[in-house]
Amino acid sequence: MSRTITGALDLGTTKVRAVITEILENGDQNILGYGIVKSQGMYKGMVTNITKTAEAIKEAVRLAVENSSVPVDIKSFYVGIAGEHIKSIIHRNHVLIQNLAHEVGPEDIARLEAEVRAIKIAPDQEILHVIQEEFQIDDEITVEDPLGVSAYKLGAVNHVVLALVNPLNNIRKAVDRAGYKVKSLILQPLASAQAVLNEDERDIGVLLLDIGGGTTDVALFHRKSIRYSRVFGIAGNMVTNDIRETLGVVTENAEKLKIEYGCAHERAIIKQDEMIMIQGIGAYGNSQIPISLLAQIIGARMKELFTIIDNDLKQTKMKKKIKAGIIITGGGSMLRGITDLAEEVFGISAQLGLPAEKLALGKDELQKPEFSTVLGLLKGDPSSGTVSLGTITPAEEKAVEEPAQAVNVKEKMKKEKTPGAELDSSWVKKRWDDLKEFFNHLK
Repeated sequence: MSRTITGALDLGTTKVRAVITEILENGDQNILGYGIVKSQGMYKGMVTNITKTAEAIKEAVRLAVENSSVPVDIKSFYVGIAGEHIKSIIHRNHVLIQNLAHEVGPEDIARLEAEVRAIKIAPDQEILHVIQEEFQIDDEITVEDPLGVSAYKLGAVNHVVLALVNPLNNIRKAVDRAGYKVKSLILQPLASAQAVLNEDERDIGVLLLDIGGGTTDVALFHRKSIRYSRVFGIAGNMVTNDIRETLGVVTENAEKLKIEYGCAHERAIIKQDEMIMIQGIGAYGNSQIPISLLAQIIGARMKELFTIIDNDLKQTKMKKKIKAGIIITGGGSMLRGITDLAEEVFGISAQLGLPAEKLALGKDELQKPEFSTVLGLLKGDPSSGTVSLGTITPAEEKAVEEPAQAVNVKEKMKKEKTPGAELDSSWVKKRWDDLKEFFNHLK
């Protein structure tokens, strides 16, 4: 009997994780093996040294294969992508239903996606994901699944994720140099969401914060679709550096202090008067500091991160959609008191996010926040895939750069150039224009 084997690579700033799994008939995944190595050549989600990154990938995969419960021969991987260069826009489009029965079919949804793939973007950008947030029937009814619905026009609101071409190519090169192929590049918060969020949370409205070593990946879901995605360059490594600089310790000791004693909120300190030992350097001997000081150092940076995210959510008018609270995952979520600080800054209930139990079958030790991304990657690309590159005109540049705003450049330019465009709000004229376009398609 043939086996369906797939693999995932999480290329983090601090760790490279490789996981190989068997997809079972019921859709669950049985983890066969995994490998974790120290990351080399990555910084804030971007490859800074292709050779070192390739070596780390090769070693992580070697460990995963050696630790596999059955012999495996894997050639390609789903790979996570992050970085502050990643942006998102909203693009609206529509197509006329061309079959005589006026019934929406798979080919109509495919034409919607094809139109989005043809939009013009900056020459140094690539469209990473196209995710249809919602569908509209005849400009009046919003539906979750339009297949089989009777309609003259099918419209969609598309969440389009953009990334710079060079960082994407550098990841592809590193994976290729390690001897493997990229099956698909997937935005990390989308992958983490597939691992930790349930259907009800996605429907009611939930904010996901995936705090890694180099970046914090953010995604907001509402009515079962992604509505907001961002990547921020403040994360665990910056906290470690704050400890290093403030207390005058080496990076290794700063990381150890963060892991063993770190708290993001003083409320999480069990013994308020506890003192911790700081290892001295050179002429400075060992010393002691109150644990509350360490909490203040960590809390200041994490509060800055949460405040930046909160302000962006308010600016984009997305915060009001969060009704199911905040889920915090990733290695950085292991700081004690992190949910307390989040609730204080956002004013919304928060909790720790763990990968779903069924995703870690066979390897219970992977059911931890730091494995959310790599386990979610194993579920594949949640979008319609990568689209081709294009160019952008100066008139369209502002529209593409504005995140979380609905834009439709083609319709906007057409309206500006067409005499009598002010009559477009008329229901009768709109239907007449649609019919003319329909008959033109038939010709």
